[in-house]
Amino acid sequence: MDVVYARGAASAAEVARLLPDPPSKTAVRTLLRILEEKGHLTHEQQGIKYVYRPSRPRGAAGKSALRRVLDTFFEGSMEHALAAHLTDVSSDLKPDELKRLAALINKTRKSGTES
Repeated sequence: MDVVYARGAASAAEVARLLPDPPSKTAVRTLLRILEEKGHLTHEQQGIKYVYRPSRPRGAAGKSALRRVLDTFFEGSMEHALAAHLTDVSSDLKPDELKRLAALINKTRKSGTES
């Protein structure tokens, strides 16, 4: 998905070529077909190859994926997920990142959308 999002569209051969440690081309084609069956990709035929495109914008897909991660690993709690990340010494958040996160929390608090 990362390659397809980065390029906007890609064939299986392009995906395989751009992956850092690609599986076989057959495996790449199989994964692309599965992603299409799940609704993440669409394809169009261009000559003898299929060209795949994301079925929805990256931001929308990211929000949906984040929701699944929250539900699966953090009991649906953004607080638990953020706490896990913030207390992980390997997260290495920079002071400016922490400042932006604090500002987002304050903005949410002021807008009355906190629960």
